[in-house]
Amino acid sequence: MPELAEVQTTVNYLKREISGLSIKDVWSCYDSPFYKNKENIKDKNYFKKMKKEVRGRTISDVERKGKNILIHLSGDVTILIHMKMTGHLLYGEYRRTNRKEKRVTFENWIAVKKGPMRDDPFNRFIRLVFTLSNGLHLVLSDARKFATVFIYNTKDPPVSLMKLGPDPLQKNFTFKKFLECFPFLVGKQIKQTLLEQTVISGIGNIYSDEILWSAGVHPESSIEAIPQKKLYKIFSSMKFILHQGIDLGGNSVSDYRKPDGKKGSYQYRHKAYQKKGRKCSRRNCNGTIVRRMIKGRSTFFCCEHQILYNSK
Repeated sequence: MPELAEVQTTVNYLKREISGLSIKDVWSCYDSPFYKNKENIKDKNYFKKMKKEVRGRTISDVERKGKNILIHLSGDVTILIHMKMTGHLLYGEYRRTNRKEKRVTFENWIAVKKGPMRDDPFNRFIRLVFTLSNGLHLVLSDARKFATVFIYNTKDPPVSLMKLGPDPLQKNFTFKKFLECFPFLVGKQIKQTLLEQTVISGIGNIYSDEILWSAGVHPESSIEAIPQKKLYKIFSSMKFILHQGIDLGGNSVSDYRKPDGKKGSYQYRHKAYQKKGRKCSRRNCNGTIVRRMIKGRSTFFCCEHQILYNSK
């Protein structure tokens, strides 16, 4: 799933490229009976309502809240896009095409120019298309159709956004505020907590593993048992690694691609994630990276230098 760094990479690109443009038309092939009568474009009737609402409006800004992309439009309308497991936004020139499967014709879209947007197989699952006033398109590629898209009144954000914890990259998110996230989490494990979006927003499975490897803290450590100097190391590692992820265009170890269709390169900096069986790369560490399921999440860490702090 795209995490904070991937979402911010996307937002930075779109903020620069599409701000000031207007939406001329919207197309979608999402259609799921599970979402019938729900406020999600996977319901056909809701999509028709959304299409009518956004057509003709100007894009005033693009921002990130947690793992959500918010496209603000004129007239206090905001489009929320959560890319989920396999979604990513692409920006370029597309054309409609048709494909046949078992004698049934499906409408689809394909990038006009040769390059990664057309040639990379992860970019071919076009489920949503915004036609913009400059003749180009903002499209959502979503292989497994898990993405969430809906609109809301900009002045009245949905509960899901209001419940998000503080953003770790906000300038005013100090170490003191970091510590204030934890008083009511006695007995919770540190990895589990880093993934909890109501505590700190934006961090997911990949970056939590990298942060804890850098800090030298075992993912199953109890929060109340971790020394303050180690909590500060987690805090500082979190800031550094997330910024590094953005600088490198995000993590394309799986489906994620940048809006130009190209891969990010943070996956080449992994120290723990998906490094099972490899010697730990920390200087003077003789440990090995191991994989363990923790609270239902696949977790990678060093068996030696990442210390387990337990209150029991």
